[in-house]
This record gives sequence, structure tokens and C-alpha cells, in this order.
Amino acid sequence: MSKKITWIGHSCFKIEADGFAIVTDPYEDGSVPGIGPVREQANLVLASHEHFDHNARQLVKVEEAAECPFRITEIAAWHDEVQGAKRGPNTIYIMEAEGFKIAHLGDLGCDLDEEQIGQLKGLDVCLIPVGGFFTIDGLQAAELIKKIRPKAAVPMHYRDDAAGFGFDAISEVNVFAGQFDSVCRLPGSVLDPDDLPDAQVVILRPQNAEK
Repeated sequence: MSKKITWIGHSCFKIEADGFAIVTDPYEDGSVPGIGPVREQANLVLASHEHFDHNARQLVKVEEAAECPFRITEIAAWHDEVQGAKRGPNTIYIMEAEGFKIAHLGDLGCDLDEEQIGQLKGLDVCLIPVGGFFTIDGLQAAELIKKIRPKAAVPMHYRDDAAGFGFDAISEVNVFAGQFDSVCRLPGSVLDPDDLPDAQVVILRPQNAEK
């Protein structure tokens, strides 16, 4: 089964297996500084919550497919540390295909309980927000990754001043990456789950980065 993960930008990824494509958290045009518009085709669109930089489903051309190879599990969580009082709910998606388990944590803003952490064990790839302010920050994200121990953690939802993208209010990826001994920066936006780098953290470049 051929598999591919592409970081479109912000929290938007395209996850492909066996010819089936899922796009997660597409953002509205112009909503994320330094990241160009989403213009993707997929068989399914998932949105972790209903904020404009995550729920632009209409920007993805959805094509019918005979069968979805993924088993999708939802974990209900919060977008903040006060049970949604600030920013509402957040959904974590676990996507499993044959020999492939990936989680997209959306705009996770709270601690997870032991049951939720247990559901996230055994991941090949964990897509995790690390920028803080709107989500958990780099230190909180690192603590969570050390608990669930995926084969690879891919940070998202952060600012990169050199590359010219991300909200001013959120931090750069180095706060998160600095908590690990083994970090790999790939030059492109694509990750092959069958050929993961030998690293705890894999940093991609957004496909839609404008700079």
C-alpha cells in the first residue's frame, strides 16, 4: 500500500493511502500569514473544529471513491485549558490503514487524560500543534509526545520567521524541537510513512509557503 503525508501549511495536511486522500483542517484564503491558498483534491475532508483557519471544506474538491481504506477514530478534546470556555471543542482524528496509524491533534489546547493518551499509543506519525497561545505550547507538546511515543512527531501550527509564515502570537518550532535529542529537518513537504527518518521529530516545509 502506497502512503504519503504532505504538509500543505498551518494544520492542513493531505494524507494518502492506497489511492485515497484525506485533507485535514483546510484554511480560508489569506487566513494564515505567509501561506498560500488551499486548492486540493481529496476523497474526504476532516476539520478538527469550526474556526476559519481550519474549516474551509469548500476549498477542497471532493471526489467520490469506491472505498475508504482508513478506519477513523475521533477523540473529543478542547481548544483551550478551560473545557472550551475560550475557544470551544477540538477533535483529534486517528486514521488507520493497513500497517499505518497517524493522528492529527487539531488545535489541542488541553491536557489529555490517561484513556485518551492510551488511544494515541502505537502511532507511526503524530501531527501536533506546538506554537502555543491558541494551542498547547512547545513544552506541553513535547511532554505529550514523550508519553505517547510515536515513531515520528511532525510539528504544525507554529511560526517560522525565516520562512515567513505563521501568526505573530505563536512561537517558533525550536521551543518544541529543542526538547528532543533527535530532530530531522526535511527540505520538502512530503513524508513517506514507510521510510521515516531515524528521528523523534521530523520538521517539514509547508507546500504552500509563499516565501
